[in-house]
Amino acid sequence: MKKRKIEIMDTTLRDGEQTSGVSFSVSEKLTISQLLLEELKVDRIEIASARVSEGELEAVKAVTTWATANGYLERVEVLTFVDHGISIDWMLQAGVKVQNLLTKGSLNHLTHQLKKTPEQHFSEINQVIELGVKEGIKTNVYLEDWSNGMRNSPEYVFQYLDFLATQNIERILLPDTLGVLTPHETFKFLKDIKAKYPQIHFDFHAHNDYDLGTANALEAVNAGIDGLHLTVNGMGERAGNAPMASVIAVINDFLPEIEISLKECSIYKVSKLVETFSGVRIPANKPIVGENVFTQTAGIHADGDNKNNLYFNDLLPERFGRKRSYALGKTSGKANIEKNLQELGLKLNDADLKKVTQRVIELGDLKETVTQDDLPYIISDVLDSKAYQDKVKVESYVLSHSKGLRPSATIAIKINGEVYEEHAQGDGQFDAFMLALSFLYKSQGKLLPALIDYVVHIAPGSSSDALCETVITWQTDKKTFKTRGLDSDQTVCAIKATEKMLNIMEGQMQEYKGFEYQESSSK
Repeated sequence: MKKRKIEIMDTTLRDGEQTSGVSFSVSEKLTISQLLLEELKVDRIEIASARVSEGELEAVKAVTTWATANGYLERVEVLTFVDHGISIDWMLQAGVKVQNLLTKGSLNHLTHQLKKTPEQHFSEINQVIELGVKEGIKTNVYLEDWSNGMRNSPEYVFQYLDFLATQNIERILLPDTLGVLTPHETFKFLKDIKAKYPQIHFDFHAHNDYDLGTANALEAVNAGIDGLHLTVNGMGERAGNAPMASVIAVINDFLPEIEISLKECSIYKVSKLVETFSGVRIPANKPIVGENVFTQTAGIHADGDNKNNLYFNDLLPERFGRKRSYALGKTSGKANIEKNLQELGLKLNDADLKKVTQRVIELGDLKETVTQDDLPYIISDVLDSKAYQDKVKVESYVLSHSKGLRPSATIAIKINGEVYEEHAQGDGQFDAFMLALSFLYKSQGKLLPALIDYVVHIAPGSSSDALCETVITWQTDKKTFKTRGLDSDQTVCAIKATEKMLNIMEGQMQEYKGFEYQESSSK
Protein backbone atom coordinates (compact mmCIF):
# COMPACT_ATOMS: atom_id res chain seq x y z
CA MET A 1 0.00 0.00 0.00
CA LYS A 2 1.31 3.41 -0.96
CA LYS A 3 1.97 5.60 2.05
CA ARG A 4 0.40 9.04 2.46
CA LYS A 5 2.99 11.82 2.74
CA ILE A 6 2.65 14.38 5.55
CA GLU A 7 4.64 17.61 5.31
CA ILE A 8 6.42 18.75 8.44
CA MET A 9 6.86 22.50 8.82
CA ASP A 10 9.16 23.56 11.66
CA THR A 11 8.32 26.90 13.24
CA THR A 12 10.94 26.93 16.01
CA LEU A 13 12.53 30.09 14.63
CA ARG A 14 9.22 31.97 14.42
CA ASP A 15 6.59 30.66 16.84
CA GLY A 16 9.26 28.99 18.99
CA GLU A 17 11.14 32.26 19.29
CA GLN A 18 8.00 33.72 20.88
CA THR A 19 8.94 31.74 24.00
CA SER A 20 9.39 34.28 26.78
CA GLY A 21 12.99 35.52 26.98
CA VAL A 22 14.17 33.84 23.76
CA SER A 23 15.85 35.72 20.90
CA PHE A 24 18.07 33.98 18.35
CA SER A 25 21.02 35.82 16.84
CA VAL A 26 21.70 35.97 13.10
CA SER A 27 24.26 33.17 13.24
CA GLU A 28 22.04 31.05 15.47
CA LYS A 29 19.07 31.34 13.10
CA LEU A 30 21.28 30.40 10.18
CA THR A 31 22.80 27.41 11.97
CA ILE A 32 19.43 26.09 13.14
CA SER A 33 17.93 26.58 9.65
CA GLN A 34 20.77 24.59 8.11
CA LEU A 35 20.38 21.75 10.60
CA LEU A 36 16.60 21.61 10.21
CA LEU A 37 16.73 21.36 6.43
CA GLU A 38 19.93 19.41 5.83
CA GLU A 39 20.32 17.28 8.97
CA LEU A 40 16.79 16.74 10.28
CA LYS A 41 15.23 16.87 6.79
CA VAL A 42 12.08 18.86 7.62
CA ASP A 43 10.02 19.84 4.59
CA ARG A 44 9.68 23.57 5.35
CA ILE A 45 10.82 26.08 7.95
CA GLU A 46 9.10 29.24 9.17
CA ILE A 47 11.90 31.50 10.34
CA ALA A 48 10.54 34.93 11.26
CA SER A 49 7.74 37.48 11.40
CA ALA A 50 7.96 40.33 8.91
CA ARG A 51 8.64 43.88 10.12
CA VAL A 52 9.76 42.86 13.61
CA SER A 53 13.22 44.47 13.77
CA GLU A 54 16.34 45.28 11.80
CA GLY A 55 18.07 42.32 13.42
CA GLU A 56 15.29 40.02 12.23
CA LEU A 57 15.70 41.33 8.69
CA GLU A 58 19.43 40.60 8.78
CA ALA A 59 18.83 37.10 10.11
CA VAL A 60 16.35 36.31 7.35
CA LYS A 61 18.72 37.71 4.70
CA ALA A 62 21.46 35.40 5.98
CA VAL A 63 19.14 32.37 5.79
CA THR A 64 17.77 33.22 2.33
CA THR A 65 21.27 33.82 0.94
CA TRP A 66 22.34 30.36 2.11
CA ALA A 67 19.02 28.78 1.04
CA THR A 68 19.26 30.27 -2.46
CA ALA A 69 22.78 28.92 -2.91
CA ASN A 70 21.70 25.44 -1.79
CA GLY A 71 18.32 25.08 -3.43
CA TYR A 72 16.15 25.51 -0.32
CA LEU A 73 14.59 28.93 -0.91
CA GLU A 74 11.09 27.61 -1.72
CA ARG A 75 11.10 25.85 1.68
CA VAL A 76 11.79 29.00 3.73
CA GLU A 77 8.70 30.90 4.95
CA VAL A 78 7.90 34.01 7.01
CA LEU A 79 4.79 35.21 8.80
CA THR A 80 3.24 38.28 7.14
CA PHE A 81 0.26 40.54 7.75
CA VAL A 82 -2.70 42.06 5.88
CA ASP A 83 -1.04 45.47 5.75
CA HIS A 84 -1.51 46.77 2.19
CA GLY A 85 1.81 45.38 0.99
CA ILE A 86 4.20 46.55 3.73
CA SER A 87 5.06 42.92 4.59
CA ILE A 88 5.57 42.15 0.90
CA ASP A 89 8.10 44.99 0.64
CA TRP A 90 9.89 43.58 3.70
CA MET A 91 10.00 40.13 2.09
CA LEU A 92 11.50 41.55 -1.08
CA GLN A 93 14.29 43.14 0.98
CA ALA A 94 14.85 39.88 2.84
CA GLY A 95 14.80 37.70 -0.27
CA VAL A 96 11.96 35.42 0.89
CA LYS A 97 9.64 33.79 -1.65
CA VAL A 98 6.89 32.26 0.56
CA GLN A 99 4.60 34.19 2.92
CA ASN A 100 2.37 32.74 5.63
CA LEU A 101 -0.33 35.42 5.72
CA LEU A 102 -1.94 35.93 9.14
CA THR A 103 -5.71 36.42 8.88
CA LYS A 104 -8.73 36.03 11.14
CA GLY A 105 -10.16 32.52 11.51
CA SER A 106 -12.96 33.35 13.95
CA LEU A 107 -15.79 35.85 13.79
CA ASN A 108 -14.94 36.92 17.33
CA HIS A 109 -11.42 38.05 16.32
CA LEU A 110 -12.65 39.65 13.13
CA THR A 111 -15.41 41.63 14.81
CA HIS A 112 -13.65 42.75 17.99
CA GLN A 113 -10.05 43.11 16.87
CA LEU A 114 -10.32 44.27 13.26
CA LYS A 115 -13.87 45.63 13.54
CA LYS A 116 -14.52 44.64 9.92
CA THR A 117 -17.05 42.57 8.00
CA PRO A 118 -16.02 39.27 6.41
CA GLU A 119 -16.34 40.86 2.96
CA GLN A 120 -13.98 43.71 3.88
CA HIS A 121 -11.44 41.27 5.31
CA PHE A 122 -11.62 38.98 2.29
CA SER A 123 -11.14 41.87 -0.11
CA GLU A 124 -7.96 43.03 1.67
CA ILE A 125 -6.64 39.47 1.76
CA ASN A 126 -7.19 39.14 -1.98
CA GLN A 127 -5.19 42.31 -2.58
CA VAL A 128 -2.21 40.96 -0.59
CA ILE A 129 -2.34 37.58 -2.38
CA GLU A 130 -2.46 39.29 -5.80
CA LEU A 131 0.41 41.59 -4.89
CA GLY A 132 2.41 38.54 -3.83
CA VAL A 133 1.72 36.85 -7.17
CA LYS A 134 2.87 40.01 -8.97
CA GLU A 135 6.15 39.99 -7.00
CA GLY A 136 6.78 36.26 -7.45
CA ILE A 137 5.80 35.40 -3.85
CA LYS A 138 3.78 32.31 -3.01
CA THR A 139 1.12 32.52 -0.29
CA ASN A 140 -0.05 30.23 2.50
CA VAL A 141 -2.86 31.59 4.68
CA TYR A 142 -3.13 31.28 8.48
CA LEU A 143 -6.65 31.34 9.99
CA GLU A 144 -5.81 32.75 13.44
CA ASP A 145 -8.09 31.42 16.22
CA TRP A 146 -9.51 28.86 13.78
CA SER A 147 -10.24 26.37 16.59
CA ASN A 148 -12.54 28.80 18.41
CA GLY A 149 -13.97 29.78 15.04
CA MET A 150 -15.03 26.16 14.47
CA ARG A 151 -16.55 26.01 17.95
CA ASN A 152 -18.38 29.32 17.96
CA SER A 153 -18.74 30.58 14.37
CA PRO A 154 -18.42 27.64 11.96
CA GLU A 155 -20.55 29.42 9.36
CA TYR A 156 -17.94 32.15 9.14
CA VAL A 157 -15.10 29.61 8.87
CA PHE A 158 -16.74 27.81 5.97
CA GLN A 159 -17.64 31.13 4.31
CA TYR A 160 -13.97 32.06 4.55
CA LEU A 161 -12.79 28.67 3.24
CA ASP A 162 -15.16 29.01 0.30
CA PHE A 163 -13.48 32.33 -0.49
CA LEU A 164 -9.94 30.91 -0.09
CA ALA A 165 -10.80 28.04 -2.42
CA THR A 166 -11.01 30.65 -5.20
CA GLN A 167 -7.63 32.26 -4.41
CA ASN A 168 -4.15 31.71 -5.83
CA ILE A 169 -2.66 30.15 -2.69
CA GLU A 170 -0.56 27.08 -1.85
CA ARG A 171 -1.84 25.99 1.55
CA ILE A 172 -4.35 26.86 4.27
CA LEU A 173 -2.89 26.77 7.80
CA LEU A 174 -5.31 25.92 10.63
CA PRO A 175 -3.98 26.85 14.07
CA ASP A 176 -5.37 25.93 17.48
CA THR A 177 -4.09 29.34 18.52
CA LEU A 178 -4.97 29.09 22.21
CA GLY A 179 -4.40 25.35 22.57
CA VAL A 180 -8.02 24.65 23.51
CA LEU A 181 -8.98 21.72 21.30
CA THR A 182 -9.57 18.18 22.50
CA PRO A 183 -8.41 15.28 20.32
CA HIS A 184 -12.07 14.47 19.53
CA GLU A 185 -12.74 18.04 18.32
CA THR A 186 -9.52 18.12 16.33
CA PHE A 187 -10.47 14.99 14.44
CA LYS A 188 -14.08 16.06 13.80
CA PHE A 189 -13.30 19.62 12.66
CA LEU A 190 -10.50 18.56 10.31
CA LYS A 191 -12.42 15.56 8.98
CA ASP A 192 -15.33 17.81 8.05
CA ILE A 193 -13.05 20.34 6.36
CA LYS A 194 -11.08 17.76 4.38
CA ALA A 195 -14.33 16.13 3.25
CA LYS A 196 -15.59 19.44 1.86
CA TYR A 197 -12.28 20.60 0.32
CA PRO A 198 -10.39 17.41 -0.61
CA GLN A 199 -8.16 19.12 -3.18
CA ILE A 200 -6.85 21.85 -0.87
CA HIS A 201 -3.65 21.35 1.16
CA PHE A 202 -4.34 21.96 4.87
CA ASP A 203 -1.76 22.23 7.67
CA PHE A 204 -2.60 21.85 11.36
CA HIS A 205 -0.80 23.98 13.94
CA ALA A 206 -1.22 22.73 17.53
CA HIS A 207 -0.48 24.50 20.80
CA ASN A 208 0.08 22.66 24.06
CA ASP A 209 -1.84 24.57 26.73
CA TYR A 210 -3.65 21.43 27.95
CA ASP A 211 -0.67 19.17 27.16
CA LEU A 212 -2.68 17.81 24.23
CA GLY A 213 -0.45 19.05 21.40
CA THR A 214 0.89 15.61 20.49
CA ALA A 215 -2.51 13.92 20.80
CA ASN A 216 -4.14 16.60 18.64
CA ALA A 217 -1.42 16.29 16.01
CA LEU A 218 -2.05 12.52 15.92
CA GLU A 219 -5.79 13.05 15.43
CA ALA A 220 -5.14 15.66 12.76
CA VAL A 221 -3.20 13.10 10.75
CA ASN A 222 -5.94 10.52 11.29
CA ALA A 223 -8.45 13.07 9.97
CA GLY A 224 -6.52 13.44 6.71
CA ILE A 225 -4.49 16.60 7.30
CA ASP A 226 -1.71 17.27 4.77
CA GLY A 227 0.87 18.96 7.01
CA LEU A 228 1.82 19.60 10.64
CA HIS A 229 3.55 22.56 12.29
CA LEU A 230 5.97 21.54 15.07
CA THR A 231 8.75 23.09 17.13
CA VAL A 232 11.97 21.66 18.51
CA ASN A 233 11.55 20.94 22.24
CA GLY A 234 7.94 22.16 22.00
CA MET A 235 9.05 25.79 22.21
CA GLY A 236 6.46 28.52 21.81
CA GLU A 237 4.26 30.99 23.67
CA ARG A 238 2.68 29.97 26.98
CA ALA A 239 2.91 26.15 27.17
CA GLY A 240 4.49 25.98 23.74
CA ASN A 241 3.69 24.15 20.51
CA ALA A 242 3.36 20.48 19.64
CA PRO A 243 6.88 19.05 20.24
CA MET A 244 8.77 17.76 17.22
CA ALA A 245 10.32 14.67 18.83
CA SER A 246 7.15 13.30 20.39
CA VAL A 247 4.95 13.83 17.33
CA ILE A 248 7.46 12.22 14.97
CA ALA A 249 7.88 9.19 17.26
CA VAL A 250 4.09 8.79 17.55
CA ILE A 251 3.59 8.94 13.77
CA ASN A 252 6.40 6.48 13.06
CA ASP A 253 5.21 3.98 15.67
CA PHE A 254 1.43 4.20 15.45
CA LEU A 255 0.66 5.30 11.88
CA PRO A 256 2.48 2.90 9.55
CA GLU A 257 0.47 4.17 6.57
CA ILE A 258 2.01 7.67 6.93
CA GLU A 259 5.31 8.75 5.41
CA ILE A 260 7.40 11.60 6.79
CA SER A 261 10.82 12.77 5.69
CA LEU A 262 12.44 13.44 9.06
CA LYS A 263 15.55 11.60 10.23
CA GLU A 264 14.85 10.43 13.78
CA CYS A 265 18.54 9.91 14.52
CA SER A 266 19.15 13.67 14.23
CA ILE A 267 16.37 14.78 16.59
CA TYR A 268 18.45 14.74 19.78
CA LYS A 269 21.40 16.58 18.21
CA VAL A 270 19.15 19.39 16.96
CA SER A 271 17.26 19.44 20.25
CA LYS A 272 20.42 19.98 22.30
CA LEU A 273 21.64 22.73 19.97
CA VAL A 274 18.32 24.59 20.24
CA GLU A 275 18.48 24.17 24.03
CA THR A 276 21.92 25.78 24.05
CA PHE A 277 21.02 28.67 21.73
CA SER A 278 17.67 29.43 23.36
CA GLY A 279 18.76 29.03 26.98
CA VAL A 280 15.51 27.14 27.63
CA ARG A 281 16.46 23.91 29.39
CA ILE A 282 14.86 20.64 28.39
CA PRO A 283 13.02 19.04 31.35
CA ALA A 284 14.82 15.87 32.41
CA ASN A 285 11.63 13.83 31.95
CA LYS A 286 10.64 15.26 28.54
CA PRO A 287 9.84 12.37 26.18
CA ILE A 288 12.52 11.41 23.65
CA VAL A 289 14.96 14.27 24.37
CA GLY A 290 14.93 14.57 28.20
CA GLU A 291 18.08 13.61 30.10
CA ASN A 292 16.40 10.82 32.07
CA VAL A 293 13.98 9.25 29.59
CA PHE A 294 16.33 6.41 28.62
CA THR A 295 17.73 5.93 32.10
CA GLN A 296 16.61 2.99 34.23
CA THR A 297 16.90 3.84 37.92
CA ALA A 298 15.24 0.96 39.76
CA GLY A 299 17.37 -2.15 40.04
CA ILE A 300 14.41 -4.36 39.12
CA HIS A 301 14.26 -2.68 35.69
CA ALA A 302 17.93 -3.35 34.99
CA ASP A 303 17.41 -6.94 36.08
CA GLY A 304 14.45 -7.22 33.69
CA ASP A 305 16.53 -5.80 30.85
CA ASN A 306 19.06 -8.56 31.46
CA LYS A 307 16.23 -11.08 31.13
CA ASN A 308 14.93 -10.74 27.57
CA ASN A 309 14.66 -6.90 27.69
CA LEU A 310 11.49 -7.02 29.79
CA TYR A 311 11.39 -3.24 30.27
CA PHE A 312 12.12 -2.20 26.67
CA ASN A 313 9.49 -0.65 24.37
CA ASP A 314 9.64 0.55 20.78
CA LEU A 315 11.22 3.84 21.84
CA LEU A 316 14.74 2.51 21.56
CA PRO A 317 17.23 5.30 22.32
CA GLU A 318 19.42 4.42 19.32
CA ARG A 319 16.62 5.62 17.04
CA PHE A 320 17.22 9.16 18.27
CA GLY A 321 21.00 9.13 18.45
CA ARG A 322 21.03 8.22 22.13
CA LYS A 323 21.77 5.22 24.32
CA ARG A 324 20.22 3.56 27.35
CA SER A 325 21.84 4.09 30.74
CA TYR A 326 21.39 2.69 34.21
CA ALA A 327 21.39 5.17 37.07
CA LEU A 328 23.56 4.61 40.10
CA GLY A 329 22.01 5.68 43.36
CA LYS A 330 20.13 4.54 46.41
CA THR A 331 17.58 2.54 44.38
CA SER A 332 20.31 0.75 42.42
CA GLY A 333 20.56 -3.00 42.58
CA LYS A 334 23.32 -5.32 41.49
CA ALA A 335 21.85 -5.42 37.99
CA ASN A 336 22.34 -1.63 37.56
CA ILE A 337 25.95 -1.96 38.70
CA GLU A 338 26.56 -4.88 36.35
CA LYS A 339 25.13 -2.97 33.38
CA ASN A 340 27.50 -0.06 34.02
CA LEU A 341 30.44 -2.39 34.59
CA GLN A 342 29.73 -4.08 31.25
CA GLU A 343 30.00 -0.71 29.47
CA LEU A 344 33.29 -0.05 31.26
CA GLY A 345 34.62 -3.54 30.40
CA LEU A 346 34.87 -4.48 34.08
CA LYS A 347 33.73 -7.58 35.97
CA LEU A 348 33.60 -8.21 39.73
CA ASN A 349 33.02 -11.37 41.70
CA ASP A 350 29.77 -11.65 43.66
CA ALA A 351 31.31 -10.61 46.98
CA ASP A 352 32.96 -7.49 45.57
CA LEU A 353 29.86 -6.64 43.53
CA LYS A 354 27.77 -6.75 46.69
CA LYS A 355 30.18 -4.38 48.46
CA VAL A 356 30.26 -1.96 45.54
CA THR A 357 26.45 -2.02 45.36
CA GLN A 358 26.17 -1.20 49.05
CA ARG A 359 28.66 1.66 48.68
CA VAL A 360 26.70 3.12 45.73
CA ILE A 361 23.50 2.97 47.80
CA GLU A 362 25.23 4.75 50.69
CA LEU A 363 26.51 7.47 48.36
CA GLY A 364 23.07 7.75 46.78
CA ASP A 365 21.66 8.73 50.16
CA LEU A 366 24.07 11.67 50.19
CA LYS A 367 24.17 12.52 46.48
CA GLU A 368 21.21 12.29 44.14
CA THR A 369 23.02 10.26 41.48
CA VAL A 370 26.36 8.59 41.03
CA THR A 371 27.67 8.62 37.46
CA GLN A 372 29.24 5.80 35.50
CA ASP A 373 32.46 7.80 35.50
CA ASP A 374 32.44 7.67 39.30
CA LEU A 375 32.24 3.87 39.34
CA PRO A 376 35.97 3.07 38.92
CA TYR A 377 36.74 5.32 41.90
CA ILE A 378 34.08 3.61 43.99
CA ILE A 379 35.46 0.19 43.07
CA SER A 380 38.98 1.27 44.02
CA ASP A 381 37.69 2.68 47.29
CA VAL A 382 35.74 -0.47 48.20
CA LEU A 383 38.43 -2.96 47.17
CA ASP A 384 41.09 -0.90 48.91
CA SER A 385 39.02 -1.07 52.12
CA LYS A 386 39.69 -4.81 52.36
CA ALA A 387 43.35 -4.12 53.10
CA TYR A 388 42.84 -3.22 56.77
CA GLN A 389 40.70 -3.76 59.85
CA ASP A 390 38.74 -0.86 61.28
CA LYS A 391 40.74 -0.23 64.47
CA VAL A 392 41.14 3.55 64.08
CA LYS A 393 38.23 5.88 63.35
CA VAL A 394 38.14 9.65 62.77
CA GLU A 395 35.21 10.36 65.07
CA SER A 396 34.84 14.08 64.36
CA TYR A 397 36.70 17.15 63.22
CA VAL A 398 36.25 20.91 62.90
CA LEU A 399 38.13 22.61 60.09
CA SER A 400 38.28 26.40 59.83
CA HIS A 401 39.54 28.69 57.11
CA SER A 402 39.20 32.46 57.52
CA LYS A 403 40.77 35.36 55.68
CA GLY A 404 43.70 36.76 57.65
CA LEU A 405 43.91 33.76 60.01
CA ARG A 406 45.80 30.48 59.68
CA PRO A 407 43.61 27.46 58.96
CA SER A 408 43.03 25.25 61.98
CA ALA A 409 41.73 21.79 62.82
CA THR A 410 40.32 20.22 65.97
CA ILE A 411 40.07 16.44 65.71
CA ALA A 412 38.79 13.49 67.73
CA ILE A 413 40.27 10.07 66.88
CA LYS A 414 39.14 6.73 68.32
CA ILE A 415 42.00 4.22 68.59
CA ASN A 416 41.06 0.73 69.76
CA GLY A 417 37.94 2.04 71.47
CA GLU A 418 39.49 5.09 73.18
CA VAL A 419 38.93 8.67 71.93
CA TYR A 420 41.74 11.24 71.74
CA GLU A 421 41.46 14.95 70.86
CA GLU A 422 43.99 17.42 69.47
CA HIS A 423 44.18 20.87 67.85
CA ALA A 424 46.66 22.46 65.42
CA GLN A 425 47.11 25.25 62.88
CA GLY A 426 48.59 24.74 59.42
CA ASP A 427 49.03 26.22 55.96
CA GLY A 428 45.78 24.62 54.77
CA GLN A 429 42.87 22.73 56.28
CA PHE A 430 44.30 19.31 55.51
CA ASP A 431 47.76 20.43 56.64
CA ALA A 432 46.21 21.52 59.97
CA PHE A 433 44.41 18.17 60.22
CA MET A 434 47.65 16.24 59.63
CA LEU A 435 49.59 18.34 62.14
CA ALA A 436 46.92 17.77 64.80
CA LEU A 437 47.05 14.05 64.01
CA SER A 438 50.86 14.05 64.24
CA PHE A 439 50.74 15.79 67.66
CA LEU A 440 48.14 13.29 68.87
CA TYR A 441 50.22 10.28 67.79
CA LYS A 442 53.39 11.80 69.26
CA SER A 443 51.63 11.99 72.61
CA GLN A 444 50.97 8.25 72.27
CA GLY A 445 54.60 7.56 71.49
CA LYS A 446 53.83 6.75 67.86
CA LEU A 447 55.02 8.26 64.60
CA LEU A 448 53.17 8.65 61.30
CA PRO A 449 54.44 7.70 57.85
CA ALA A 450 55.56 10.55 55.60
CA LEU A 451 53.14 11.86 52.98
CA ILE A 452 55.12 11.85 49.73
CA ASP A 453 52.41 12.25 47.06
CA TYR A 454 48.83 13.54 46.92
CA VAL A 455 46.68 13.20 43.79
CA VAL A 456 43.02 14.18 43.24
CA HIS A 457 40.92 12.68 40.43
CA ILE A 458 37.53 13.99 39.29
CA ALA A 459 35.44 12.23 36.63
CA PRO A 460 35.50 13.98 33.21
CA GLY A 461 32.64 16.42 32.64
CA SER A 462 31.75 16.53 36.33
CA SER A 463 30.05 19.41 38.12
CA SER A 464 30.95 21.02 41.44
CA ASP A 465 29.18 18.31 43.49
CA ALA A 466 30.94 15.43 41.70
CA LEU A 467 32.56 12.56 43.52
CA CYS A 468 36.32 12.90 43.64
CA GLU A 469 39.02 10.41 44.56
CA THR A 470 42.11 11.34 46.52
CA VAL A 471 45.09 8.96 46.35
CA ILE A 472 47.81 9.59 48.94
CA THR A 473 51.19 7.86 48.86
CA TRP A 474 52.81 7.21 52.24
CA GLN A 475 56.38 6.14 53.07
CA THR A 476 57.89 4.40 56.05
CA ASP A 477 61.45 3.12 56.52
CA LYS A 478 60.16 -0.28 55.40
CA LYS A 479 57.86 0.38 52.46
CA THR A 480 55.74 2.76 50.38
CA PHE A 481 51.97 2.30 50.12
CA LYS A 482 48.86 4.15 48.86
CA THR A 483 45.41 4.78 50.30
CA ARG A 484 42.30 6.21 48.65
CA GLY A 485 39.44 8.37 49.83
CA LEU A 486 36.16 9.00 48.01
CA ASP A 487 33.73 11.87 48.63
CA SER A 488 32.23 14.92 46.92
CA ASP A 489 34.40 17.14 49.19
CA GLN A 490 38.12 17.08 48.41
CA THR A 491 39.28 17.65 51.98
CA VAL A 492 36.99 14.90 53.27
CA CYS A 493 38.45 12.61 50.56
CA ALA A 494 41.92 13.23 51.94
CA ILE A 495 40.78 12.60 55.53
CA LYS A 496 39.19 9.29 54.50
CA ALA A 497 42.41 8.25 52.77
CA THR A 498 44.32 9.20 55.91
CA GLU A 499 41.95 7.15 58.09
CA LYS A 500 42.77 4.10 55.97
CA MET A 501 46.48 4.80 56.41
CA LEU A 502 46.02 4.90 60.19
CA ASN A 503 44.30 1.52 60.17
CA ILE A 504 47.02 -0.02 58.00
CA MET A 505 49.63 1.48 60.28
CA GLU A 506 47.88 0.21 63.41
CA GLY A 507 47.70 -3.30 61.97
CA GLN A 508 51.33 -3.33 60.91
CA MET A 509 52.88 -1.18 63.65
CA GLN A 510 55.36 -3.84 64.58
CA GLU A 511 56.66 -4.15 61.00
CA TYR A 512 58.27 -0.76 60.69
CA LYS A 513 59.44 2.39 62.43
CA GLY A 514 57.46 5.41 61.33
CA PHE A 515 58.65 8.77 60.12
CA GLU A 516 57.39 11.90 61.81
CA TYR A 517 54.89 13.91 59.72
CA GLN A 518 56.56 16.97 58.22
CA GLU A 519 54.72 20.31 57.87
CA SER A 520 55.86 20.67 54.28
CA SER A 521 54.52 17.29 53.15
CA SER A 522 50.87 18.32 52.62
CA LYS A 523 51.10 21.95 51.67
